[in-house]
Amino acid sequence: MNGTVLVSGANGFVGSAVVRALRRHGYAVRALVRPGSDIANLDGLDVEIVHGDLLDPASLQRALQGCEGLFHVAADYRLWARDPRAIRRTNVRGTHHILLAGTRAGVKRIVHTSSVATLGLREDGTPADEDTPSRYASMIGDYKRSKFLAEALARRCAQRGHDIVIVNPAAPVGPRDRKPTPTGRMILDAARGRMPAWVDTGLSIVHVDDVAEGHVLAYQRGLCGRRYILGGENLGLRDILSTVAQLAGRRAPVIRLPHAAVLPVAYLAEAWARIGGREPAVTVTGVKLSRHRMYFSSRRAETELGYHARPARDALADAVKWFRDHGYCR
Repeated sequence: MNGTVLVSGANGFVGSAVVRALRRHGYAVRALVRPGSDIANLDGLDVEIVHGDLLDPASLQRALQGCEGLFHVAADYRLWARDPRAIRRTNVRGTHHILLAGTRAGVKRIVHTSSVATLGLREDGTPADEDTPSRYASMIGDYKRSKFLAEALARRCAQRGHDIVIVNPAAPVGPRDRKPTPTGRMILDAARGRMPAWVDTGLSIVHVDDVAEGHVLAYQRGLCGRRYILGGENLGLRDILSTVAQLAGRRAPVIRLPHAAVLPVAYLAEAWARIGGREPAVTVTGVKLSRHRMYFSSRRAETELGYHARPARDALADAVKWFRDHGYCR
């Protein structure tokens, strides 16, 4: 049995997949969850559940006692919030708290879960990599800006001598996406037959379990201070939605919408959401992001870590099956 590691956000979509991967590799896992959180994603797993909050440093210090490693997976992944400051508090201040707690507890290694959202994109639409230039001013939306700042914190800690490896997952899909995430919601809408149109964009689709395996490989083989993209197959949005429609027995989308036509709808949806309190079906940030093809290369992770991602169709099939089996597709 390997030593004990703490996973923040262990009950979440990516976090629970990381927990499963760690258990497969023989690690003892301490799962950090907020009090009162839904822990259904951890049902049946041999893990130690501890309560804490990224905004409560004392709770993090207690949770990390006796741990040899830390996987900081927890994040506020929303493209819209009535109070955008909540996203920044969790993703930036919370990251500062847990990295500090980890170094004070003397953990041997930290894996920080960042995102491809922090990376630059290439103008010609070819896949970007870890060295593609990016800057804060080019970050679109509160989520991307907060993750950019959180990763900068992790990199500074590594520069000061702390053993921190950074992973940048692309667009994970698959089972246990309970909320669901923005990408999962798009897949769910397509599986329900509610996506008759698309905009010209693209994503790197990756199975959440492959992302989780990449976390473990980064912990075992990654170089300190280095970032690793954990991506999958780069696909246009029309191809993604058509594949989901086929898997779900729905009609594929047939209408291409210009971005300029969707943006006013997003502004109206957000204005209504502020009044009604429900998350908008389309967000301004999401539309602005869709102006770019978000394609990425995982070559570094493949070469240095031995990372491998299965075909996107397999990931989408597992996502559709899980949503159907758990009553989401009604």
